[in-house]
Amino acid sequence: MTEPSTDATAFRGVMPALVTPMRSDGEINWDALLDQTEWVLTHGVHGVVPCGTTGESATLSADEQRAVIERVVQIVGGRVPVVAGAGGNDTRRVAELAAAAAEAGADGILSVTPYYNRPSIEGLVEHYRAVAEAADRPVILYNVPSRTGRDMTPDEVFRIAEAVPGVVGIKEASGKIDRFSTLLAERPSDFLVFSGDDELAFPAMAMGAEGVISVVANEAPGPMSDMADGLREGRLDDARAIHLRLLAVMRANFVTTNPVPVKTALQLMGRAPAFFRLPLTPLQVGDPALVTLRTALEEAGLIETVTLASR
Repeated sequence: MTEPSTDATAFRGVMPALVTPMRSDGEINWDALLDQTEWVLTHGVHGVVPCGTTGESATLSADEQRAVIERVVQIVGGRVPVVAGAGGNDTRRVAELAAAAAEAGADGILSVTPYYNRPSIEGLVEHYRAVAEAADRPVILYNVPSRTGRDMTPDEVFRIAEAVPGVVGIKEASGKIDRFSTLLAERPSDFLVFSGDDELAFPAMAMGAEGVISVVANEAPGPMSDMADGLREGRLDDARAIHLRLLAVMRANFVTTNPVPVKTALQLMGRAPAFFRLPLTPLQVGDPALVTLRTALEEAGLIETVTLASR
């Protein structure tokens, strides 16, 4: 296989896992997608990731995924890298999604571990080989065992990277801080490590991780970008203060299934109504999860007065 055509060294810092705004009828809200993408860009993010789990990729058709990626690429206009989600548990379909993402202009591919199938390491190697060959773009593995039922160990991660030249890094979301220690201590020099947990982004980057593929950067793109820049520039106290300020929001974003809280937060911030496709449903007024989310946003200074937008 040939080496991928895109240089992955530009992948770094804070890359929001973009939400996919929707209308009340469940169709994609293209105006809100433009607004949200432009908003995070103007607040200094270092890349964007459309059509990941936070983007509700599981309920987007293949045509919708390509259209979202294509639109985000157009909005970004080369200002930062676009790493597009292309995941699933059917290798043939995932390879097709990856190829379509590349054709739509994505600079890289984020591909989650096949869920439910729980493949062997041999299956993982061949799965990611198919994805990398189809895309001809750098592929970032995505390990999130709480959602997939399959935890890739560091040994397995490095075996995949050695066997598949197109695999350049990992988004690690096991929730284990010691996992970052192992990945960073044992990785090849050109292998990229990103936190997939906002709460662990600060310690992971302090240890040398390249960045975070972030949920909270939808709500606080400026502070998260400042945190990453502070760590890179050696301003540890500044970065730590931002981390601690946003910690409650990071946790509230997972008080119920992602992306329900983050899209609700954006509604509370006056950015876009929180609409979803089934089986996800909106938080209701009086729900304790909504109270937790609202309080966290207020304490972080992201909202002042809360008025739920009419549904």
